[in-house]
Amino acid sequence: MALSASSMASMLTKVITENGFIAALDQSGGSTPKALALYGIEENEFSNDEQMYDLVHQMRTRIVTNSAFTGTRILGAILFENTLDREFSGKPAAQYLWEDKQVVPFLKVDKGLCEEKNNVQLMKAIPELDSLLDKAVSQGVFGTKMRSVIKLANQQGINDVVAQQFEIAKQILAKGLTPIIEPEIDINSPEKSAAEALLKSALLHELDKLPDDKKVMLKLTLPNTDDFYDTCINHKNTIKVVALSGGYDREQANKKVAANPKMIASFSRALTQGLSAKQSEEEFTTILNTAIESIYNASKT
Repeated sequence: MALSASSMASMLTKVITENGFIAALDQSGGSTPKALALYGIEENEFSNDEQMYDLVHQMRTRIVTNSAFTGTRILGAILFENTLDREFSGKPAAQYLWEDKQVVPFLKVDKGLCEEKNNVQLMKAIPELDSLLDKAVSQGVFGTKMRSVIKLANQQGINDVVAQQFEIAKQILAKGLTPIIEPEIDINSPEKSAAEALLKSALLHELDKLPDDKKVMLKLTLPNTDDFYDTCINHKNTIKVVALSGGYDREQANKKVAANPKMIASFSRALTQGLSAKQSEEEFTTILNTAIESIYNASKT
């Protein structure tokens, strides 16, 4: 069910004006076994991709249908395409998130990463992007997310990452969707600060070229210097800048988000940390609620 103009406007208003964070529930093929293992389901408990995706959907369903998971503290949730094709509590996933939880639905659209070149990993080609975006629109999705990775402060590589991200973002904007641009810098990079400087410059260069009515979101690694990305956050073409946890545990990630008051969290592992398939509903709810509350408080702006 495609969104009405009023629903789109309501989602945009929520993202811009309300406190909260974005839950990243978009683990895909490569990262799903690890996500399941952290949840207490080992690889010997499934024998093919179909079983694996069924199990991770059960995990996601348990999270999003839980009483702790609502739009009161959570602005949005990023879904994997496989989840978009499934249901939560008998409703299409994106529709359930908005209608039942008041959580804005986003869709991960990238197909993974290329081999490293110039100290970065560009996104693989997305040949079916148009049809995927049409499906997202038809199912009531508000925006998209796509990830690249930066390893070192290589200007050519970083310029290539940002150029590719914005080229695809324009295709997404043309469909009426809001892209989340995610050029992740490896938190263990020995050149992290230098890479951040090059990335900020490249992002501002591309933001400056966008028409006034074309606005994007950015998803960035938490910077070494607090408030480093404020010029990106304050740019007229930026709706919001969200932070990935990038391998930091939840306590570390929350401290770093709180130290950057204009950024909000968009956590995956740091959100689901401590949750287990073996927990009772009461235990699960307590741990999930504690996680959500801590990330929400760190993200308050």
